[in-house]
Amino acid sequence: MMKKRIAFKSASPIFNHMVEYNSELLDRTFAALADPTRRQILAQLAGGDECVTDLARPHAMSLAAVSKHLIVLEKAGLVTRRRQGRVHSLALEAKPMQEAQAWIDRYRKFWEGNLDQFEKYLEQLQTPKNKHDDDQQ
Repeated sequence: MMKKRIAFKSASPIFNHMVEYNSELLDRTFAALADPTRRQILAQLAGGDECVTDLARPHAMSLAAVSKHLIVLEKAGLVTRRRQGRVHSLALEAKPMQEAQAWIDRYRKFWEGNLDQFEKYLEQLQTPKNKHDDDQQ
């Protein structure tokens, strides 16, 4: 029985482009997004700027706990804080999310290409010629 090999596209161009990204920024972005409370806060801010107390209201935790989540989001660059007297308002920042999306898109293209190659290989295995070869063995 003849074994066929799958020819995958080279991964080196993808990994060479990965070096262009700021690893620390991506690490902080993905770490911030890993927490469901922080993702909820970002969803709240997608509707517009909000003050800290309004952001904290829907969460079953103290204001201090929410503030810690906000600090993580600020360090990741996902939000910016503006102070007007005693009121702290936060706004959503798009750049870290755009960079994370670009990073994900590069991997998506790589894997989609490899999955397309794999699908072609599986189709070749299912052709009548290959089924006939299997019956003779």
